Amino acid sequence: MLSNFIKPGNKVELQGVEKRTDNPAAKNRIYSSTVHEIMSEDRLEITMPMEQTKLILLPVDSEYDLVFYGETGLYQCFARVIDRYKSNNVYILVVELTSNLRKYQRREYYRFSCALELCARNLEEREIQAVEENSPYSLQPGLPLHRSVIVDISGGGLRFISTQRYEPDSLLYCSYHLLKDGERKKYEVIGKVLAVRELENRPGNYEHRVQYYNLDVDVREEIIRFIFEEERKSRRKERMS
Repeated sequence: MLSNFIKPGNKVELQGVEKRTDNPAAKNRIYSSTVHEIMSEDRLEITMPMEQTKLILLPVDSEYDLVFYGETGLYQCFARVIDRYKSNNVYILVVELTSNLRKYQRREYYRFSCALELCARNLEEREIQAVEENSPYSLQPGLPLHRSVIVDISGGGLRFISTQRYEPDSLLYCSYHLLKDGERKKYEVIGKVLAVRELENRPGNYEHRVQYYNLDVDVREEIIRFIFEEERKSRRKERMS
C-alpha cells in the first residue's frame, strides 16, 4: 500500500518525462517538493515546487518521474498531474500514479522478466570504431542476424539466451520490438557483452548479460516506461484474478 511507504512530509523529486523542448537543461530539470496528503492508493497531493520564492506552475496533464524519500528508503514511480489548487494558503498539485511504486536505488535499474525475440550480430570493425569514437555512422545492411530470446530487460541493459556465443567485451547490434503507445516499435541498440555462460541444463545454449552502449537518453526512458507499464498491467491482472 502506498501509505505503508510514503508519508506526508516526505521529500519528493520530480523530473519531466515529456520531451516538449529542445533545451537539454530543461529536459533534465529536477523539481523538489513534499508529500502533502495521501488521497488513495494511486493518488496524492504534493506541494507546488518552488525555486527561491517563485512557484513553479507545473501544467495539468504533464507527466513526471517521481522519486520519494521514504523512511525506509527511496521509492520511484511515474505520475501525471491531474489538478492544482490552493488550500489553506498552500499551493497543491494532485498527482495520479501511472506505474507501480517500487524500491529505487540510484544508478541501478529494475530488471523486468520477459520473453522477447531478439536479433543480434557482432559489429564490424568500422562500426566498432565509429561507435567507440561516438561519431556518426550507419550500420552495414544485409549482414546475417542470429535470433535469440531476451529473458529480462532494464533501462541499463538486457539478458538473453542464444545458441550463438558472443565473447565478453564484444559490441553487438541488437534489434527488438517493444510496445509504445499501443503499437510495436522497433529498437536498434548497441550493447556490450559483460558476461556469458553456457546453461547447465541446456548444452549449446548461452546466457549473455549485455549493457547498453552510448544509449540515447530518450530511448532509455522509453524502455523504462515500457517496463513500468507492463508491470502495471501485470498488477491489474493479479488484482482481477
